[in-house]
Amino acid sequence: MFLSADMADGLNPMIFIHGLEGTSQGVKATMLRGLYPDILVPEFRGSLDERMDLLEIMLAEHSGWRIVGSSFGGLMGAIYTGKHPSRVSKLILLAPALIWPEFINQPPQPVDVPTVIYHGTEDEVIPLEPVKIVAEKVFLNLEFRVVSDDHGLYNTVHGIDWHELLGQDLPG
Repeated sequence: MFLSADMADGLNPMIFIHGLEGTSQGVKATMLRGLYPDILVPEFRGSLDERMDLLEIMLAEHSGWRIVGSSFGGLMGAIYTGKHPSRVSKLILLAPALIWPEFINQPPQPVDVPTVIYHGTEDEVIPLEPVKIVAEKVFLNLEFRVVSDDHGLYNTVHGIDWHELLGQDLPG
């Protein structure tokens, strides 16, 4: 079973998708789980196709997903949203790897899902400009926030008002 009892009831389902070398125990995952105990924070390994197959299974039975994806996890969130825009209510991408060949060479049809991207000016892993160009073509309802940070966006994620960004109350 992938979903908590609250999420199984379809109440504001959320997922955090870590990066290529990240884990479900990383800094961002741990911070988000602390804010939202019911957030789904799975472990992903393997190729992009293997990871996407697992994501498809996890998210298949619910809609209204609020997806937060970091780097490669942002790529996965973008691909999923491109395939299933009606299942996603909000997409938050943190330095997303949208320059991955499978995405940039064959971007999905434009989607109108509210999307917020944070990308650092000091990112030496994923260049900002190509990501911005492809994001503006794919996401019709896009807020692209350029921040003074590196690829990890550690300072940025700790300064985000997650309650406002995700549009729901923090537990407690």
